[in-house]
Amino acid sequence: MNYNINKGIGRTVEFKGLKAQYLFLFAGGLLGMLILVMIMYMIGVNSFICIVFGTGGASIIVWQTFSLNRKYGEHGLMKIAGKKRHPKYIICRKSIHRYLKCTPKQTAK
Repeated sequence: MNYNINKGIGRTVEFKGLKAQYLFLFAGGLLGMLILVMIMYMIGVNSFICIVFGTGGASIIVWQTFSLNRKYGEHGLMKIAGKKRHPKYIICRKSIHRYLKCTPKQTAK
């Protein structure tokens, strides 16, 4: 008997070179742009302006998403978010005397 083995288990999702979170960023950005253009059209903005705004915004989203994917890689956005949460400096407001003071250890009974 021959069994097909799925060799994609544990690998990240990829579509046309976009990996992991960039794929969701890409899809969400395009969906948001579509909804924004539809709202502009329903409000009564000129159709030509809606089309120009939609194509311009969508092309910027596509360009930026592929640029981020190329620059930072698969786990880059998570690394950037982690770096923002990490403090630049460790501030200690205790006096120097408290660090130099020697306290005797207590023995366990």
